[in-house]
Amino acid sequence: MIHLLPEEVSYRDRLARLWSVAGTLVAVLILLVSFGPGWIKSSVPPGGLVPFVFGGVVLTPMLALVCFVWWSLRGRRVREVAGVLAVVTLFLTLSTALVLSPLDWIPRFLVLLALGLDLILLGLAIAYFDAFGQGEALLPDMVRSFDAAFLAALVFGGQVALAIVVATGPILPMLVLLLATVATAVVVPTFSDALSAALDRLALLPSVRRTRSELRQAASALPRTNPELDPTTLDETEFARLTRRALSNFGDLPRLFTSPLINLVLITDRLAARGAADDAIGRAAELKSVLAESIARLKPRVDEDFGTSDEWRYYNALYFPYVVGLKPYGSRDRTKPTDPASREALEWFRARVPERTLRNWQNAAAKLVARDLLARNGSFPE
Repeated sequence: MIHLLPEEVSYRDRLARLWSVAGTLVAVLILLVSFGPGWIKSSVPPGGLVPFVFGGVVLTPMLALVCFVWWSLRGRRVREVAGVLAVVTLFLTLSTALVLSPLDWIPRFLVLLALGLDLILLGLAIAYFDAFGQGEALLPDMVRSFDAAFLAALVFGGQVALAIVVATGPILPMLVLLLATVATAVVVPTFSDALSAALDRLALLPSVRRTRSELRQAASALPRTNPELDPTTLDETEFARLTRRALSNFGDLPRLFTSPLINLVLITDRLAARGAADDAIGRAAELKSVLAESIARLKPRVDEDFGTSDEWRYYNALYFPYVVGLKPYGSRDRTKPTDPASREALEWFRARVPERTLRNWQNAAAKLVARDLLARNGSFPE
């Protein structure tokens, strides 16, 4: 839900970094909640306030997050995102409240089924809006992932289930083995890329690892591409948003595979003129070149490589963070570049340009790049 916040929101990245640290604490809290209601029921007299206070402590962060996301999205062109997420999260919160409640208003198995359904709906809503924001296709990749997980669970879990039916019966150790087998069978295809990367680090040379990683990411991204989406049929605001996202992925070629901008006629014509292969990798590489050329057009017509006047701000905001790869606000990356202009730009960003100001410049510069792409493509949005 944090990553569904608009990219121009300054606190989006800070929240993502905070969540990456707080994830372990949340996992521990979930584990405590899993055993909490039974412990509360056995140790607290019926009718007390402790169970409700315990449930409130668990549910407050969930409600706070959905209210925060809704407040951030409500004034933008994505009100339907805020509405759907608010409704689904509300149902999820109600289901969780019933699980934590010491009152047996509804049979326990029905509450657990409702909670599972709410989680599925929330996941589908987030996946749909994320795919819509990325300009990607959702259904083919989702169906393929479901098929892989379902077949793996059926093959490996079915053997344990057959042993339970034929020999042992539904005893606790066999049920635990069944659940563990099914979970493992689902996890392996889901995290197959991460597992392959880990095995590559153990057995392969760095150059071979990089090549395999790029090809693996490309293969994973291809099912999410939407070749039927013509970006020139979108309105100017939507086209600028897709351009902004492509610029954010400038250094990540596999992420550019899924950008609808690879369907521009400009890309097709340039590949045909050079006699290059018209495939996803070639289109993504050509899109990267086209974006670099559009960024270069923002540079003032002077001999210097770097400047700090107003006419330089849009060029600086795109060229140095994306083309050069500077990360002026990253606490981990403190390595100074070797290029004098890049070193000067890095110090200028850190000393004179707040992070929010840089984001505003990048959003404005992305609109200029989007108009340049449309002009070079020979079309304008409707």
